[in-house]
Amino acid sequence: MKSTSKKISKEYSKAIKENKNIVSATGGAKFADYSTHELDSLPKGVADSSFGCGNPLASSSVKEGDIVLDLGCGTGLDLLLAAEKVGPKGKVIGVDMNEDMLKKAKENIDVSEYRNIELRKGMIESLPIESGSIDWVISNCVINLSSDKEQAFKEIARVLKPNGQIHISDIVSENMPWWVKKSGVLTAACAGATISENHYLLGLKNVGMTDCSVIERQHYEPSQLASAVVDLLPTFLTKITCCGKGLIESLLIKVASPIAKNLWSAKFSGKLSI
Repeated sequence: MKSTSKKISKEYSKAIKENKNIVSATGGAKFADYSTHELDSLPKGVADSSFGCGNPLASSSVKEGDIVLDLGCGTGLDLLLAAEKVGPKGKVIGVDMNEDMLKKAKENIDVSEYRNIELRKGMIESLPIESGSIDWVISNCVINLSSDKEQAFKEIARVLKPNGQIHISDIVSENMPWWVKKSGVLTAACAGATISENHYLLGLKNVGMTDCSVIERQHYEPSQLASAVVDLLPTFLTKITCCGKGLIESLLIKVASPIAKNLWSAKFSGKLSI
């Protein structure tokens, strides 16, 4: 698991350092369900470095005074939106394994008006969070990257207070080709390590979550998947011919067509039973 995590972390560090705004199969915030008002209220550039697949706070009942934990907080888009909801009496904690992500998140937080956000380095399979201390767990296109999702679900249940809730946006799939599962590039692009909706819901129920459901779905075009993969390829591959990146992307669109039919983002909700 550590080897896979390091490879994924390296790809995301590369994306941050090269100012890429698409690393996931979903295209980040510009294709997710954030309102114009929400995005306009953020510091400049925050939405451009979002690698999520949905707005986990949308339709949630996060309220003033709550303690919110963001798993795989990235550069901080959802942290900032959560900080607004919980107010000065509440608290938002962001956990990420990637130092470059946390550094960028700190920069974004420092130029914002919010002082109720705390960043911690850690793995979602071993959260640096006190048991029974969190009102809400949110996450945006992160758990699909884990090679031990069962442990990640256990950690979610451990840190939640009784009746604590989740709103998680993530990528799921059905009947993905074997070569997608074996591809390191596609795993980093949030496609290779996905599980089905049913397995996801079962994983949550197995750790004591109740009222688990999928409250929203979003499907993607083959061109979005192709763009994500192209941006993760070594630069020299995009310069092999005179057509370069365009040629490779057109070929990948054809390859991505059957994948797009079997892969989508889903927003999961649930509550920890007492």
